[in-house]
Amino acid sequence: MVIGTGIAGLTTAFALAKAGIRVLLVTKATDPADCNTSWAQGGIIYEGENDTPAKLIADIIRAGAGISNEEAVHFLAEEGPKVVKQLLLDEIHVPFSTTVEGELDLTQEGAHSVSRIIHAGDATGRAIETSLLNRVKTEPNITLATDVTAIDLLSTQHHPNDIQVRYRLTNECVGAYLLDNKTNDVYTVFADYTVLATGGIGQIYLHTTNTKNSLGDGVVMASRAGARIMNAEYVQFHPTALADKKANHFLISEALRGEGARLRNQRGEYFMERYAPELKDLAPRDVVARAIVEEMTRNKEEFVYLDLANFYHGPQPIPDRFPNIRAACAAIGVDIERDPIPVVPAAHYFCGGILVNTRGETTLSRLYAIGETSCSGLHGANRLASTSLLEGLTWGHYAAQSIREKLTSPASSASASAHRAFSSLPPGTGRFPDSIVTTIPDWKPPGKQNLEDPALILQDWTTIQHTMWNYVGIVRTYERLKRALADMQHLGNRLTKYYHESTISKSIVELFHGQQMSSIVATAAIRNPRSIGAHFRKD
Repeated sequence: MVIGTGIAGLTTAFALAKAGIRVLLVTKATDPADCNTSWAQGGIIYEGENDTPAKLIADIIRAGAGISNEEAVHFLAEEGPKVVKQLLLDEIHVPFSTTVEGELDLTQEGAHSVSRIIHAGDATGRAIETSLLNRVKTEPNITLATDVTAIDLLSTQHHPNDIQVRYRLTNECVGAYLLDNKTNDVYTVFADYTVLATGGIGQIYLHTTNTKNSLGDGVVMASRAGARIMNAEYVQFHPTALADKKANHFLISEALRGEGARLRNQRGEYFMERYAPELKDLAPRDVVARAIVEEMTRNKEEFVYLDLANFYHGPQPIPDRFPNIRAACAAIGVDIERDPIPVVPAAHYFCGGILVNTRGETTLSRLYAIGETSCSGLHGANRLASTSLLEGLTWGHYAAQSIREKLTSPASSASASAHRAFSSLPPGTGRFPDSIVTTIPDWKPPGKQNLEDPALILQDWTTIQHTMWNYVGIVRTYERLKRALADMQHLGNRLTKYYHESTISKSIVELFHGQQMSSIVATAAIRNPRSIGAHFRKD
């Protein structure tokens, strides 16, 4: 079972299905393309002219503030471009932009030492998502279930009603409770291996570039099940989101600065040289985001400007290179060929998550995590631009390979299992004993009253998002973090009671998960007194 339909989840599902393995692919969105991958603009790392894995390794480690997992970095640098060529270029045929000579159009982004980014205009993620999804929908071994929310992972140390199973030393994930959003029915779904690809956590913040479904479901469920979470304090804020509420903080890609755009305050001062004398506007995202906040605070401004019109040096005309950004800006009356773009930082990428190795394996047996919901250690304290799509693709590919090897291993059991009470789903391939399956009960509703009050839910989300933005945002202090934890604990106590008294629904599950994810981030932040990368402590 794969939960999530971004680049990571689709890659895993596709690779498994091609190998003849039946896959249940789940998303809580109505449209499976409604994910952060579709919103990714800039591009994906490939190979630049005179580029080497060593150069990419150095760039990633530098951007990650020196605390990246070296094994993961080397793995991505060596294997990532191979998977791009094999899957995206040769098999899926993603329509990446090309030069007039017909070669891949390579561009450069912040903190990259060479031009190695391939793109599809300014809608790279959408092009990849569409291409992958179209192929996935043709695979007979994949059952795609939309409008389905994962409530909780099934684990052998938590759910069995047989004490003998709980005595087992190894904790295993054997599936999940899934909520049908349309009917509010909950199904007990068993799977030989469960893959979490649920994306980021941006919606726990007031300002974010993430989709509405990105609030940390996978991390929270894995944490409750006993998997190790790491680097949760490192939340990357993208420096340039469109400063207009009507535009919903539309992402203004780093690619604009890669092709010349410069930041200036409302006084007309180009300020990045003061904060990053060498890299200037191409400094890592955490540096740029803090610089913008400092300028806004110092000058009492609500936004700064990104000047593309006066500094663009790309080979294509601006309308051809950035059509979607141009359209989004035009919708609020900004002509990017003439006017500076008003921008503010916004929560963008979660560098932490469920701890995994280079195969996507977690510390919980039979559970995999890939993409933004995982923490391979690749990003360290701050993600290098355009590594996210490559990480999801690479780890998705190798997670599938790992599962495929395990399912075909002679040591695997041949016992049959089934998805109880969800006949539309494919049967499991049966690699864990039925004796475990029969000990796990079906979902029991925590409460019998329908307490889903939109006003209460809205107010609780307002509390979460404002608390996280003000206290656990770009600039943090011990006192801010202490207050955030106290507020989240108080809210958590109330929500737990609310959760256990009410009938289940997507809104209530998401609120519950959002509060828990906020507590995870705030706890990690207060435990780390060291100011580094995306975790900036002012005290």
